[in-house]
Amino acid sequence: MLRRLAPALRTLGPFALGTFLLVFGSFMSWQTWLLWLSHRGTENADGARAEAIAAIAGEVRERQQNVQQALADPSVQQALQLGSEGRVPAAAALRQLLPKATDVEFFSADLDEVLSGDLKAIGYAKAAALMQAKINPKQPLAEMRTEAEGQQLMIAMPARVGERVVAFAVVELPFKPLLAAFARTSISGARLELRQGDGRGDLMIASVGEHSGSSIGDVGEPIPGTRLRIGKADPGYFIMFTENLAVSLLLSLACLAGGFFALWARSVGRERAVAVLQRKPKEVQPEMTLAQALKVQPEAVATPAARTAPAAPVRSEKKEEVVTVDPSIFRAYDIRGVVGDTLTTGVTRMIGRAIGSEARDRGLTEIVVGRDGRLSGPDLVYALITGLRSTGIDVIDIGTAPTPVTYFACYHLRTGSGISVTGSHNPPDYNGFKIVLGGETLSEDAIQNLYRRIEAERFVDGAGGLQTLDVSDDYIRRITDDIQIERKLKVVVDCGNGIPGAIAPAVLEGIGCEVIPLYCDVDGTFPNHHPDPSDLHNLQDLIVSVKNVGADIGLAFDGDGDRLGVVTASGEVIFPDRLLMLYASDILLRNPGATIIYDVKCTGHLQPLILQQGGSPLMWRTGHSLIKAKMRETHAALAGEMSGHFFFAERWYGFDDGIYAAARLMEILAADVDGRTPEQVFATLPKGVSTPELKIPMREGEHYRFIEAFRARAKFDGARLTTIDGLRADWSDGWGLVRASNTTPVLVLRFDADNAPALRRIQEVFRSQLLALDSSLPLPF
Repeated sequence: MLRRLAPALRTLGPFALGTFLLVFGSFMSWQTWLLWLSHRGTENADGARAEAIAAIAGEVRERQQNVQQALADPSVQQALQLGSEGRVPAAAALRQLLPKATDVEFFSADLDEVLSGDLKAIGYAKAAALMQAKINPKQPLAEMRTEAEGQQLMIAMPARVGERVVAFAVVELPFKPLLAAFARTSISGARLELRQGDGRGDLMIASVGEHSGSSIGDVGEPIPGTRLRIGKADPGYFIMFTENLAVSLLLSLACLAGGFFALWARSVGRERAVAVLQRKPKEVQPEMTLAQALKVQPEAVATPAARTAPAAPVRSEKKEEVVTVDPSIFRAYDIRGVVGDTLTTGVTRMIGRAIGSEARDRGLTEIVVGRDGRLSGPDLVYALITGLRSTGIDVIDIGTAPTPVTYFACYHLRTGSGISVTGSHNPPDYNGFKIVLGGETLSEDAIQNLYRRIEAERFVDGAGGLQTLDVSDDYIRRITDDIQIERKLKVVVDCGNGIPGAIAPAVLEGIGCEVIPLYCDVDGTFPNHHPDPSDLHNLQDLIVSVKNVGADIGLAFDGDGDRLGVVTASGEVIFPDRLLMLYASDILLRNPGATIIYDVKCTGHLQPLILQQGGSPLMWRTGHSLIKAKMRETHAALAGEMSGHFFFAERWYGFDDGIYAAARLMEILAADVDGRTPEQVFATLPKGVSTPELKIPMREGEHYRFIEAFRARAKFDGARLTTIDGLRADWSDGWGLVRASNTTPVLVLRFDADNAPALRRIQEVFRSQLLALDSSLPLPF
């Protein structure tokens, strides 16, 4: 039988091969066409970017020259010679010379009013620009600043009388001409973006071009004389095999030629093959067909209705689940609730649909999903991914991973978007979602918009894909390739059975530390202690272990790895605001004038230390999303919170990462030129008398109402009040703070002073004010 079929097989083989080669050749021809479009778009974008940079640089240079010429005008020079009394008339004269200026202001040559003044009143961006102009007066950088009247071009430069700098001028001019110059850029097949920053977490100002390719991997080209830069999004065509146009063209031609040849070869034996297939063997009787077999059987009796009635449609008995979403889980900078109560799989699926729809509206197509080690994680991740994919979002599931690894995957995989399913430092029955879309960590109104989208059922429909990847090794390699400590340090690492236990010890060993793991096996029930290093009770086992093994230092991480706690060999807890002093001093050595952000819970010693090191301090609201947004706005090099979140934009990506912060700390301590122990290094940092974070439990939502009432009624004589987050009262010798936590229903308090009597006095003032509003409060001080 096989011998008789051989001619047919020899004929059908070329047919199959020829068909495959023609189909594949056609596909490669399409790929070649896409490659040609991609190369043409890239070349066009490169040329257009160069033109745009030249055009905008010309506009800025002209304005800088106009300001410089105006500062040299006799009317301005005469006023400036009067000293501080001449600044107002000098500003008036400068306005006359620069009629298009929207704001003109002069500051002293030593910038004392900036260094010792209220930076919020001056303006953080303006203060940073003045510091930069003082550090590098020959090359002042213009930047965009958003004011009430719109975007402005801010120019800060020294004003000289002769060769002597007598003042610094800040001039703001309309930014629209620069936008117009950028909009005139001719580009097709790609997209250009006008940004402000240093290439990491830039603020996007405007874009031209209509292509949907990603610009995440492009740091952009700087525009001379400014803090602006132009990024490029190359065409994002679907290219599967090769980026080489010549290779793709040759492969497509070879496949097409091979296909045609195979089909031609088939025709040689076609007639013979057909003849063999049509020949019937004499000794084999044809098998009975189904119709013939039925004729042999007695005809079944059936009613006409039975013979003609169509099959009834099958109806699903399962009805769509009715889901009620509690708005209280949509918090200031993440989504978080109690599993099985306010956070169910049904609610999670709706959240996935809302996030996916929001992503699609922003032109995004791909999202990374990772989760911590909580027992509820797998079910919630499945529901979340189901919701995301139902909107047409492609999901990359990286499995169990600390939150910083999920953030890292957003950059490493060039999606720019990710969701970490984590309860962070909250109890085991909590879980939630930290969300990044297009490089923006969602917070406040953006989080509330997700709830409003669910409420209005504004969902996008689609069918997204799913793939699984593990980026843990890439994360470890990225850190260890950059950091190798100069001398070995013995470190006890307490992960509290949280997900950092799967990564942190490997990172620290990889940079050269001797690591003794403590509670590093991942267990979502947290059987040993709660993974929250901000609670001193959770550090007791670490303190004992450090002393027992004679370690140089002890490190603790929270449940998802974005926070860090530190204890010394003697058992002293180093609060995060003091760690921030060490990080800031290190970074400002390489980046003078850099902005350093700290939250309202941090010590009052931070501001003068940062100023003394040549940096620009900025106090801001507590919350990882809020801090990251402020970093993007101000292009800060470093930020930190009293809770233990640290954000490095220098050499890293600007997100909060406790594991990376631990590696940077080991690098600093091991590089001490005097060979001091970590405890000796910490002893050099300013230290007052302070409390840890103190917490007062309340019912859900009550803590927000209490703070609103407290801000309205509290009176603190002689104190400078800050109300950007709760209420902070600063005196010359210390300060106190009360605010509402955005993660759990508690009031958070902290006190810091130069000495114990001052601390007690400040606590007593707060005690009387708090009890005056609610005498039943269980005050923890």
